[in-house]
Amino acid sequence: MSKMKNKGDGYERELAAYINEYTGLHSSRAPLSGGGAIGILSGGADLLGTPSIFIEAKRVERLNFHDAMRQAERNIQQTQSPDIPIVINRKNRMPTGQSLCLLRLDDLLFFYRYYLKAEGYVTEEVQDDDTPLENSAEE
Repeated sequence: MSKMKNKGDGYERELAAYINEYTGLHSSRAPLSGGGAIGILSGGADLLGTPSIFIEAKRVERLNFHDAMRQAERNIQQTQSPDIPIVINRKNRMPTGQSLCLLRLDDLLFFYRYYLKAEGYVTEEVQDDDTPLENSAEE
């Protein structure tokens, strides 16, 4: 197994543990993620057990976020997942919690409106359809 593959696999496990610690979830690295038979066991996402989000984890120094997002969105289409794609990137020597996350603005606003309601910043009812805004898949 190559050094790069080991680094990516390790980051997926590290990211799952970090998410679990801060959310109480029981997410884990998907079998065969990061290559191989994408979609057969993992559904294309790098982590399993993260409801509503489809995580594409990348541990590289230079990341083309647009290409990584397209990869996540392709995997979502192939698996017909209703989840929201999120690309998470960490560089070497960067703490896990400082990883960068990329998602489309409409998808961010989907989550943000629930936060605003929960914190009392808005009083009107939040849309209850559990779907992201209509334009989230447009480019």
